[in-house]
Amino acid sequence: MKPLYLQYLNCPTQYATYDDFNKKFRITRPASFNFAYDVADRIAQEEPDRLAVLWTDETGACIRYTFGQLKRDSDRAANLFASLGVKKGEKVMLILRRHLEFWPILMALHKIGAVAVPATHLLTEKDVLYRVDAAKIQTIVISHRDEGVLKSAETALQKCDSLRCAMVLKGRREGFHSYEEEVARQSDVWQKPQGDAYAHNHDLLLLYFTSGTTGMPKMVTHDHYYPLGHIVTSLYWQQCEDGGLHFTISETGWAKSVWGKLYGQWLTGSAVFVYDFERFIARDILRQISEHHVTSFCAPPTMYRYLLQENFAGYDLSSLRHCAVAGEPLNPDMAAEWFKRTHIPLLEAFGQTELVVTLATFPFMKSCPGSMGKPSPIFDVDLVNERGESCPPGVTGEIVIRTDDGEPPIGMFCGYYDDPALTRTVWDNGIYHTGDVAWRDEWGYYWYVGRADDVIKSSGYRIGPFEVESALLEHPAVLETAITAAPDELRGQVVKATIVLKPGWEAGDALKKELQEHVKKTTAPYKYPRIIEFVSELPKTISGKIRRVELREKNR
Repeated sequence: MKPLYLQYLNCPTQYATYDDFNKKFRITRPASFNFAYDVADRIAQEEPDRLAVLWTDETGACIRYTFGQLKRDSDRAANLFASLGVKKGEKVMLILRRHLEFWPILMALHKIGAVAVPATHLLTEKDVLYRVDAAKIQTIVISHRDEGVLKSAETALQKCDSLRCAMVLKGRREGFHSYEEEVARQSDVWQKPQGDAYAHNHDLLLLYFTSGTTGMPKMVTHDHYYPLGHIVTSLYWQQCEDGGLHFTISETGWAKSVWGKLYGQWLTGSAVFVYDFERFIARDILRQISEHHVTSFCAPPTMYRYLLQENFAGYDLSSLRHCAVAGEPLNPDMAAEWFKRTHIPLLEAFGQTELVVTLATFPFMKSCPGSMGKPSPIFDVDLVNERGESCPPGVTGEIVIRTDDGEPPIGMFCGYYDDPALTRTVWDNGIYHTGDVAWRDEWGYYWYVGRADDVIKSSGYRIGPFEVESALLEHPAVLETAITAAPDELRGQVVKATIVLKPGWEAGDALKKELQEHVKKTTAPYKYPRIIEFVSELPKTISGKIRRVELREKNR
């Protein structure tokens, strides 16, 4: 069968230039759309033996999971959840790591019309209680391997009024339903809801808690049209192929998972590869890519950095054709080393939990390592100054999306759940403010500077943390670094570098001086870190983002 994305486009699919792509590419908004029925079940009907997920784990287990199996299992799961009283619009939190059951359970919730709330197994009890109360979670499904989260759910059952049902994925636990035992007793025939009970279009599909680096997490909502926005993510940025196997490194609790392990890949005709692991080990990732013939790969720069610490000899990466990178800015030297070893460019992109891919390096563009690329044609992207005026090339401004010409584009969030006032702080008068600062060169490429709160103002200069971080990462001693502002009586603020060294390097004044001189030679001299602190690790959010706010507070 032809990839299903074709029926949702009313435009060419091949382009010679970015300008042609930006001008002509359009996603058609169907009259009715539900991903589970219109994509997953349709593939199962027309090609039941087609591979949906290739799942592996650290023990060497390998499961080829087809769309036919997905259809049967998701129908059983839908019947189970419905028997427990789960209805359209109810919130179901999923803490399922990288377990294979995530995919049929998610499709089951889409069929019922329940709102899926994926979450990470790294949540503390405080995190679980906050999320259950804030989102009014009615049901929670938890991995059997997460004793801490299971205990948190026990507390939530007692303290949170909305939560009425908790389920452990496998085995038995007092006070919990057992998904494994109960789903096996369900019929594999699901009756599609009719009339108002049928979930589609602008009904809520997903709710994600953002792992913000400041304040409490926000609740991002997406509707049933959202998966179609990932056609651009998968087809034109990650370059997933019909019949290919795509590997995005992400636990299912993060929004990145539906960017790279589900919607766009299946629409494009690619299967998804899942490696269920406890701890990231670079050589194991290389082995999985080699042994299972992965064709496209996506990971954050930090993981590429660790992969490049390994010797690639002995790993057959010949099946790998496309590599994407996102999550944080990319150091150009690292991109060059990856290309040297694999002959595959790292294609960068920018997006948020609130969006699909927003800026990217597309296949008909020259790759400029360090740049986020150019705007996706489904968004009207601009850079604006503090007065809301468009910035000319070379001038730093905030990345915004203009939505004042009608309905918000496919792939953009519906707002923050149950909080219109918070939504208006970022999306008002037809303009969505990302809070990210960048500049645009004369060829239209966007270059990341930092979060608006992270830009350093020193002696009249505006210094973006990424450029200094990038310079430091080029030094062989530096494994990780974060740049923040430190107060200074004369300059207002100065640049401070908090650095994690690679094994074998010794912290000291001599190395500080060497790193400062290195930055002066690599970028504008006024940007060099006047303060350097060596640490064993950087403070991070549960999603792995550096908590610069914590470092800034320490600087005060």
